[in-house]
Amino acid sequence: MSRASTAESLSDLCERLLPAQEPAREAGIAKRASEDIPGARDRIGMLLDPATFVEIGALVCKPGEPGALYGGGVVTGYGLVEGRPVAVYAHDQSVFCGSVGEAFGRKVATILKFAAKVGCPVVGITDSDGVRDAEPLSSLAWHAELVRRQEPLSGYVPQVSMVFGRCVGSAVFAPINSDVLVATEDAYLSMTGLEVVSETNSLEELGGAWSQAEYGNIHHVAKDEKSAFEWVRQYLGYLPTNCRESAPIVNPGLEPQVTETDLDLNVIVPDADSTGYDMREILLRIFDDGAFHEIEEAAARNLVTGFARVDGRSVGVVANQPMVAAGTLDARAADKAAHFVRLCDAFEIPLIFVVDTPGFLPGAGQEKIGVIKRGGRFIFAFVEATVPKVTVVVRKSYGGGYAVMGSKQLGADVNLAWPTARIAVMGAESAVSLIGAQQLAAVPAPERAAVRQQMIDFYNATMATPWVAAERGYIDAVIEPSATRLELRRALRLLRDKIVIRSPRKHYLLPL
Repeated sequence: MSRASTAESLSDLCERLLPAQEPAREAGIAKRASEDIPGARDRIGMLLDPATFVEIGALVCKPGEPGALYGGGVVTGYGLVEGRPVAVYAHDQSVFCGSVGEAFGRKVATILKFAAKVGCPVVGITDSDGVRDAEPLSSLAWHAELVRRQEPLSGYVPQVSMVFGRCVGSAVFAPINSDVLVATEDAYLSMTGLEVVSETNSLEELGGAWSQAEYGNIHHVAKDEKSAFEWVRQYLGYLPTNCRESAPIVNPGLEPQVTETDLDLNVIVPDADSTGYDMREILLRIFDDGAFHEIEEAAARNLVTGFARVDGRSVGVVANQPMVAAGTLDARAADKAAHFVRLCDAFEIPLIFVVDTPGFLPGAGQEKIGVIKRGGRFIFAFVEATVPKVTVVVRKSYGGGYAVMGSKQLGADVNLAWPTARIAVMGAESAVSLIGAQQLAAVPAPERAAVRQQMIDFYNATMATPWVAAERGYIDAVIEPSATRLELRRALRLLRDKIVIRSPRKHYLLPL
């Protein structure tokens, strides 16, 4: 047989590439049209900078199977986000419903290996019915294999999963083992289907995006796919390309003096301890450009976590939310904080704690779901973190809440407090009820309320103040609220070269 000419080889290439772009042909086009969903390459195009996608493995198919579809049901490759490299893969819902098979697994394994070699983030776009019926054993094996291949990337490069449509069964493991998981409002994520559970008849309760976000499994729910991709692009902008690099610096040195917005902080905390306010109003004023990129906003709303910038550099923020349960901490808040602290520490992003909490939520309900163990994980994560850690106490810092929310004793580097701070074992009302019960009992009933209030005022004036903590060195400085933005800038400049040398060991044992 004679060798094909160059023209014939080029013609053969074109004939193969055309079906590789649309493996399911007209049926695939019709399926996407009927379900009103974009193609895998269209989704990748929404994530990456225009015209930067380079596809890998378009001609991969299951070997030894006549008529096997090109691509294996997934599109893989790399491109740029804001000019920085990102590896990406996207399930092709039009090919075997985006399920995982042998060719799919080999392609995704290749792109994960590429990301490890290059040291760039990985974004996985999932739209999958789970196990591939035609290859059930291979499908399960590759689901497990891909999770194993995520482990070398964890903490080395950012890993983001995005869920559109369905993500069921074994398909949930890769997304949940990413650093963050983003979904659209109409997405569905569950280990099992309604046919095998008896607790609920509701798809939304079992695996709807908002439900899974409330359970703590999804870190952001977007209105639509366009919004989801924009959120991920912003998220990647706060992170380095890998753990050996630094996050991008954006507009450093802006507003070097106190501004009108800074002065708003002097009157933002209500005089009454029992009055709530939105912590986000403080966060928007103490960081660059009034920008705050919140993460896991639907879970444990009594705690706020997210990214901001100080002097152009990325920081991670953990803050109590007085508008929800008075900012008390609980088991879910502890999980939320522990995950976020470890995420920031992995990529050398400094941590800033903004504190206003009466402590941990008491009750048998919390004990039953393991508040002790989950609170312990939060503490362990903070102690283990070696990044710069700065704490600002704006109002209440009581009991266990004082300890876990960036206390000096847990290893915070710089601790600041506003004059409105109240730092004590417990709030005045609880303290008076505990230690003043006998004294109040001896007071005539008509005078009891007035005496109780005098005792509360005395406790607040002499015990629950920032001055006692400052005298003992638990607080480095009491600052004017309007100076907070500039004080954070000074503190992080000082801590920029912080180095912590750890004792050699395989790993630590946190409470699990």
